[in-house]
Amino acid sequence: MKEKLVLIGNGMAGVRTLEELLKLAPEKYDITVFGDEPYGNYNRIMLSPVLAGDKTIDQIMINDRQWYIDNGITLHAGKKITHINRVKRQLETAEGEVFNYDRLLLATGSRPFMLPLPGRDLSGVISFRDIADVNTMLETAKSHKKAVVIGGGLLGLEAANGLMLQGMDVTVVHIADVLMNQQLDKPASDLMLKQLQAKGLKFLMSHETAAIEGKKWVEKIVFKNGTEIDTDLVVMAVGIRPNIELAQSAGIHCERGIVVDDTMQTFDPKVYAVGECVQHRGATFGLVAPLFEQAKVCANHLAKMGIARYVSSITSTKLKVTGIDLFSAGNFIGDESTEDLVFKDAARHIYKKLVLQDDKLIGAVLYGDTVDGAWYFQLMRDGTDVSSIRENMLFGQHHIGDSGHGATNSVDGLPDDAEICGCNGVCKGDIVNAISKHSLFTLDDVKAHTKASASCGSCTGLVEQLLASTLGSDFNDTPSKKAICGCTSMSHGEVKNAIKEQGLKTISDLMVALEWKNADGCHSCRPALNYYLLSTWPDYQDDPQSRFINERVHANIQKDGTYSVVPRIWGGVTNANELRAIADISDKYNVPTVKITGGQRIDLLGVKKDDLPKMWADLSEAGFVSGHAYGKSLRTVKTCVGSEWCRFGTQDSTGLGIKVEKMTWGSWTPHKFKIAVSGCPRNCAEATIKDFGIVCVDSGYELHVGGNGGIKVRATDFLCKVATEEEAMEYCAAFMQLYREDAHYLERTAPWIERVGLKSVQVKVVDDHDNRKILAQRFYASQEKSQDDPWAEHAAKQRENYIPIKQVG
Repeated sequence: MKEKLVLIGNGMAGVRTLEELLKLAPEKYDITVFGDEPYGNYNRIMLSPVLAGDKTIDQIMINDRQWYIDNGITLHAGKKITHINRVKRQLETAEGEVFNYDRLLLATGSRPFMLPLPGRDLSGVISFRDIADVNTMLETAKSHKKAVVIGGGLLGLEAANGLMLQGMDVTVVHIADVLMNQQLDKPASDLMLKQLQAKGLKFLMSHETAAIEGKKWVEKIVFKNGTEIDTDLVVMAVGIRPNIELAQSAGIHCERGIVVDDTMQTFDPKVYAVGECVQHRGATFGLVAPLFEQAKVCANHLAKMGIARYVSSITSTKLKVTGIDLFSAGNFIGDESTEDLVFKDAARHIYKKLVLQDDKLIGAVLYGDTVDGAWYFQLMRDGTDVSSIRENMLFGQHHIGDSGHGATNSVDGLPDDAEICGCNGVCKGDIVNAISKHSLFTLDDVKAHTKASASCGSCTGLVEQLLASTLGSDFNDTPSKKAICGCTSMSHGEVKNAIKEQGLKTISDLMVALEWKNADGCHSCRPALNYYLLSTWPDYQDDPQSRFINERVHANIQKDGTYSVVPRIWGGVTNANELRAIADISDKYNVPTVKITGGQRIDLLGVKKDDLPKMWADLSEAGFVSGHAYGKSLRTVKTCVGSEWCRFGTQDSTGLGIKVEKMTWGSWTPHKFKIAVSGCPRNCAEATIKDFGIVCVDSGYELHVGGNGGIKVRATDFLCKVATEEEAMEYCAAFMQLYREDAHYLERTAPWIERVGLKSVQVKVVDDHDNRKILAQRFYASQEKSQDDPWAEHAAKQRENYIPIKQVG
């Protein structure tokens, strides 16, 4: 017999918990839901568009009544629970009905705070919290002309804007001189004030209400300074309070909210709580993102998986208020110990303020242009040393070399058929429709439904903007932690630490120990786990089934199903014998296309799969090894002709490139890794857009790191200068080893360095002599086992893997 799970509160946090639970353990509970409102589960954030006339109630429903029926959930909409008997595990409704439970989930949300003013009980004085409030405002707007909104915060401004769009003459009354003072500073508030006044809203700043007056219906507001204003409607939007009365009456420990632990469990182990009603480690919540994080954790424990913990952390706020983009995070006010970086363009309604302390970003407020909000928040959360990017960081990520997205916030102006994700051919209209139709709230949700941002990620900023503009206010795009995939709630870093701390040596052991949700993993986590085990344990037995197709067959699959083969040509230098051998092999296997690559290698395209082992055997006999052009590994070391032939060459760049390639070939890395050596600052080998670049100068060798010549070009950061070839090679080995150990799987060096900061790399590779030696030695040691040519092995021992299972025709 199933256990009885009862949810009190039919809002976003509670029902989201049920959605997560149904994914994990759909048959575990007999579920019943009680909600005060006579509706299904709707998106409270979208009440503002309903008030503004942009959406209907039906359009903001997340789960209608049919969803409850389809999932076997009993919904009691419009039925209020008035008593909880924890001893008998029973609930009582206002009508006296009694229901039993085995587990209880409280998601009673919050209540609007109503100022204790004389006249607060008059008709026409309302809050802005639910559908009933919206209906009252819409009805009032049909027959009355004047409205006052008390409260210049997010909800107050949204209510004021909606009422204005319904034809009312609206005045916003705010006790402070800064609008949205929880999110904005004074300069940003002043910009907002002017923009909203230009739209037609009126403001009474620094005004404190003394009384609301009228006979039965509100007629005017009187202020403490003695002035007054006539009105037909008063909307109080001065804050919310956790709704804890029911929990308190049941003897559950409450302070400002219902106190929960990291598993979202209350004082009573049979009772859980999520959402705006809870208090976790002293904090209460009002944004969607932490509520959904809580829902995941709670569902995990209700499913009795017992591995998730809720960790509330620094949060950011990304909002769209009456069409204006805002972002704020951290300590954006600052004090005498901080420094401010400020940009203001009043004509374009753009304002940016970054607050620094000890070369770390600790706060940000953005007005009008918020495209870099997620990046700033990441810098804050990671504690990145920003001294090396300080001079340009105010202008955004794309001005310091963009390895991510360098978009503008003009996505709203794009037509629906504008392509947002070039990798997967997803247009703006597809994304917006998916967000609305499937009630998507997070970037991961959009990826799962549309594939947008699921490949290279360069469109992530645009997709986030579409989420923000579609969801409107309260969209928070930065989760507190990013899991590797849906098979686990653990991040890359947590999994890497667990591998070392628990001595996990195989993928199956890891999945069991870390309680993987999917026993076999998925295409995202298996390659990552295989790499982390490979990079941690020298004796790890590589799992070919956990590699992508190109790495499994050691060649690049092409769109027609054939493969391309790239022999390694050290430093890009070849000779007549090697060229003759490649030509003969090309003829022997009827290679249709022979192409010179951008990395100075020869690509043999159009090879049939069953010819691969035979071709590799012939190439091996001619002296070639694999070029690893298919792998997350060292690709090529590009060189120029250097001092041997060039009039400007200062060093033997060709010879050094060959030495570096022979040192690094065969090494597995988190993503592909490219190196170049240029013989002089003219940089013909393009060393300053490689993962590791060496530029030879008269007095030695300049070392550069973190370059990217791919989708988004990023110039390298200058690491240091050394005097000898031996030093250049040691630094290269140490840098590669640090990258191998520290970066996430599929993270190129460019985003990795931007995540951890160049300074942290310099400290470990340049400043710390002993650490550099240790890193280099670990790299050399791993190379002793990895420089076996996979082509030779497969040609000799695994030819059967390349024979078609069945010949057709």
